[in-house]
Amino acid sequence: MALLENQISNEYLRFLIILIGTIIFVALSYLILKFIVDKISGGKKSKAKFILKKLSFPVFFLIFIIGLYTALKTLNKLDEYYVILDRISFIITTLFFALLASRIINLSTLGWFKLKKGFERTPGLLNKAITMIIFIIAIAVILSYFKIDVTPLVAGVGLGALAISLALQSTLSNFFAGVHLLSDRPINVGDFIELDENTTGIIEDIGWRSTRIRMLTDNLLIIPNAKLAESNIINYSMPKEDFSIWVPCGVAYESDLKKVEKVTLEVAKEIQKTVPGAAKDFEPGFRYGEFGESNINFIAILRIEHPMDRFIVRNEFIKALKERFDKEKIEISWPIRKIYNIKK
Repeated sequence: MALLENQISNEYLRFLIILIGTIIFVALSYLILKFIVDKISGGKKSKAKFILKKLSFPVFFLIFIIGLYTALKTLNKLDEYYVILDRISFIITTLFFALLASRIINLSTLGWFKLKKGFERTPGLLNKAITMIIFIIAIAVILSYFKIDVTPLVAGVGLGALAISLALQSTLSNFFAGVHLLSDRPINVGDFIELDENTTGIIEDIGWRSTRIRMLTDNLLIIPNAKLAESNIINYSMPKEDFSIWVPCGVAYESDLKKVEKVTLEVAKEIQKTVPGAAKDFEPGFRYGEFGESNINFIAILRIEHPMDRFIVRNEFIKALKERFDKEKIEISWPIRKIYNIKK
């Protein structure tokens, strides 16, 4: 700074040079980084692009603020406002450092969750909680800089929090239910779950108040966290994603049951080997279940690799089994009643 003052006597010219130089440096740095990232990723979406998008704004804005502050300090006419300038610069710099820190921690958390099986992305509630904690710390730092005693403020906040908690009981219950879901982990983002016969889908996000579930119809079900935490949940993604499916069927009483079992297992084995989503190394099962009203009922047991695969595997198995039964002259009876007329 002293060297620049010796070389350029006009303070306004110094101000413009520092300010324009800062803007050019920020712009060129961003363009160079973007060019390098595009070259590495080949124009496709990548982690480097995502990181650049998340961190570029707070980093380059901080550089700009530092440059602007330095430029303003060269103006002698602002001597009497230096204290105010320092305070404003401290507030802005602290808040943007908090923003930068929250994004770095969120990115680190996201990377950690990516390494954990069962997570597709970080739950929104966790990201928001981290951000809030960091900004509370930043505000405390700002208050301490201005030598403001935070004790009365904490007491006032405590009383206010008590009043708010009474008014927002349902919202807070949903929040703590969301915290419970994240800590106990009965479900994770990306899991395929079933709440009841008509509520099945993939967990999209766990938020402050509610959890979003993408249903099989591609609609979004938004359910309060408190209600979800109290529900009976079938998690098809835990402890592992592959699981068995049972396909019920029945054959006429006149059928050769040994032949039915043999044919059904042959079809099931072929489905396991050829249909995408079926577990290739699984040995299908077969069990007769009961004497029904019109058929002798049985179940065929197949195994799939992912919960969503059950629909295509079951579909292909039913088609193949019906075709093979027709070929083998095995009858699947429709409901019938036999009426006996006894003459006396």
